[in-house]
Amino acid sequence: MSDEEYVYDEASGEWIPRSRLASPPAADEGVVVRDAVGNILADGDQVTLIKDLTVKGAGQTLKRGTLIKSIRLTGDPQEIDCKYEGIKGLVLRAEFVRKR
Repeated sequence: MSDEEYVYDEASGEWIPRSRLASPPAADEGVVVRDAVGNILADGDQVTLIKDLTVKGAGQTLKRGTLIKSIRLTGDPQEIDCKYEGIKGLVLRAEFVRKR
């Protein structure tokens, strides 16, 4: 008998070896993130804001037409993570951006 430890996987409802659990599957590849006009977004894309957005906690407003470089998908079909100078941890809704 093997000395391997088993853990319960709630997603599949099965007991699996811990060694299989050590390497979790990649982020939800089935999630498709679309911009305001329906274009599919991917990590590293550049997007443009389609309306003025007030950034909570930063005391700053991002104007329509602002270019956001190198976005990152979060696994949520409506949110994208991005960097913008002077704002840490900026998360935008996909409905307010257009792929460039």
